Amino acid sequence: MNRWTGRAENLEEWLGQLKANESVMENVTHWRTLPPREASFAPLPKDLHPAWRDALRKRGIEKLYSHQAAAYEAVRRGSHVVAVTPTASGKTLCYNLPVVQSMLLQEEGRALYLFPTKALAQDQVAELQVLADLMDSGIKTHTYDGDTPPTVRNAIRNSGHIVVTNPDMLHSAILPHHTKWVKLFENIKYIVIDEVHAYRGIFGSHVANVIRRLKRICRFYGSNPQFICASATIDNPREHAERLIGEKVELVDNNGAPMGEKHFVLYNPPVVNKQLGIRRSSVLETQKLAAMLLKQGVQTIVFARSRVRVELLLTYLQELIRDKLDGKTIRGYRGGYLPKLRREIEKGLRTGEIRGVVSTNALELGIDIGQLQACVLNGYPGTIASTWQQSGRAGRRMESSVTFLVASSNPLDQYMIQNPDFFFGHPPERALIHPDNLLVLIDHVKCAAYELPFRAGERFGSESLEDMMEFLVEEKVLHKAGDRWFWMEQSFPAHNISLRSAAQENFIIVDMTHDNRVLGEVDRFSAPTLIHEEAIYIHEGIQFQVEKLDYPEKKAYVRQVDVDYYTDANLAVELKVLHVDKEKLTGDLLRQYGEVTVNAKATIFKKIRLRSHENIGSGPIHLPEEELHTCGYWFSFSEEAAARKSKNEMQFALLGIANVLVHIAPLYLMCDPFDIRVVPQVKAVHTQRPTIYFYDRYPGGVGLSERLFEVHDELIAHAKSMITSCSCLSGCPACVGPIEEVGLLGKQQALELLQEAGAR
Repeated sequence: MNRWTGRAENLEEWLGQLKANESVMENVTHWRTLPPREASFAPLPKDLHPAWRDALRKRGIEKLYSHQAAAYEAVRRGSHVVAVTPTASGKTLCYNLPVVQSMLLQEEGRALYLFPTKALAQDQVAELQVLADLMDSGIKTHTYDGDTPPTVRNAIRNSGHIVVTNPDMLHSAILPHHTKWVKLFENIKYIVIDEVHAYRGIFGSHVANVIRRLKRICRFYGSNPQFICASATIDNPREHAERLIGEKVELVDNNGAPMGEKHFVLYNPPVVNKQLGIRRSSVLETQKLAAMLLKQGVQTIVFARSRVRVELLLTYLQELIRDKLDGKTIRGYRGGYLPKLRREIEKGLRTGEIRGVVSTNALELGIDIGQLQACVLNGYPGTIASTWQQSGRAGRRMESSVTFLVASSNPLDQYMIQNPDFFFGHPPERALIHPDNLLVLIDHVKCAAYELPFRAGERFGSESLEDMMEFLVEEKVLHKAGDRWFWMEQSFPAHNISLRSAAQENFIIVDMTHDNRVLGEVDRFSAPTLIHEEAIYIHEGIQFQVEKLDYPEKKAYVRQVDVDYYTDANLAVELKVLHVDKEKLTGDLLRQYGEVTVNAKATIFKKIRLRSHENIGSGPIHLPEEELHTCGYWFSFSEEAAARKSKNEMQFALLGIANVLVHIAPLYLMCDPFDIRVVPQVKAVHTQRPTIYFYDRYPGGVGLSERLFEVHDELIAHAKSMITSCSCLSGCPACVGPIEEVGLLGKQQALELLQEAGAR
């Protein structure tokens, strides 16, 4: 220990002190130390161009990791490839190695790199530019995104060997103007798709269709590019990559990268009310652990699941360590921030000026933020894959690192924290996409028709297009001439289609305190609950109150305030079944999957005090109802089961089961917990029985509820074991929900009803 500062000399010493700290250790449910792993090497390929070999050596690369060599060989054989390894394992060389080699041998060759975010694209260009300069070659690498000046765009189209962009730009700026990109499309040899695991759900379904359009244009220009994909660890990388690009791929997963010793600590906040099962706030416990690390001088990243939590934690931490560190050394980072601010924060992390960052999963992707030593997760991120991704941000080279997972009271967190073997022994989740979602597909068929006319007999993905073409002719969007369909509208379809949502419209947030600057944006389905009038919107730790929500114009006007509460809104949901596609009867339990329509209306909002989290007031929300046409899965209990309970008892039992299931469902899906919703009904209109519905929160659905229909038995067994093993007496936030919601016998009622559902 340093006798002047009282700080531990290094992370190892501090962890030793922590193990002796009883007030912390009594809440640690599991401490797993993952041993360091030696690197597995392979020599640089014999056929590597001498200039390329020298450039790599100047960068200190004398040999390759085994997975880099395997990927290079597979690409040189002509296979489409997906390389799957953990964070910071040198994935970029899996595609840079063959691509640059090809450019050096064939000067006319071109490559297109796709990254899910601008920040990743900019990191990549910087690295490629350094390598090109070392080789003194004419290989030109350029980023093509919304920030690219118009004067530079022309040069990129004509002479960019490697064009680095994101799916949004490919969709709205490159494919519709393919005639300006003839040089790229005639000579394209490789398409690189990094962070493939990020392309899931509705975003992934859109991107799969953008790739269908890209391949169609390549065929038109006579090229047939090879795909090189890279992904973090998921359960179905080959299948996912194949669905995304519509081709057979070769899997490379023999990770040869080294890893430093990693401490993974599961931390459960102490119970403050045993009867109600209420634990101390996970936000406050996260704040305590992060502050301990920051005061030790350990560069730390804190991940929180929601924007509100990021801003709450940022506020608390900046207050706590104001006397020790300058306020600017701890920053927030999330999707709603504008690009310039995000670049500034990334740079500060790399240089070490910023000692702590509180982030949503925006930093989970492989943006280069240097080497952090500690990671604190406020709540389970929702998937095993995301947890490892976020944890991988600490100890990104060979040094020791520590990750704390601080559980919240919700059932999924409690299950994970009390079943460490499930977390450490279970494969990560499957990435799901549904490229043939009709709403998504028809949007991209319109875009494709604008780009090139469709011919009779042509396919788009696995779909035959005749019916869709006839529909678009009736809608006066297409015109048929001979055996071809031509675009006939004046408008330009790609501009009105966002890849991030199935419904196209985001709300922007305007700050009236500072000359009407734009603070950020919120998607349409979140707007009624996040930016209704009187809502508190928190940005970079500063509170704003929504003074006016202009719903038709999609603008929220906010003013800076200083209050000691935040807001949380309630949503009333009405659900109707339109069509049943699958059904299965197990005993008396009927389960079905099909199309549903959901009408949701924000009703009231609650004001919740910042530190104690108590309810201090409420108010009404006056906003129109939102309608959603999507897919759902539901199961119904027998009429006998309904007859055995009063209406009130059944209401409590269904609500208790729904509370557990909504948290367990993400165990089987690689999705945000908010992507799937649950609605219990005591007497459903469709079945006339007590029923629990799940639905995808996206128009048309993305396959989430269909997957739950398939794993129904496991889902119910999980729910039963979670309720049974919970130590509360009659219900708590970690199982069926608090007593105020489910009554004094809610836990018992839920268990009795679950027996009917097949969890015997």
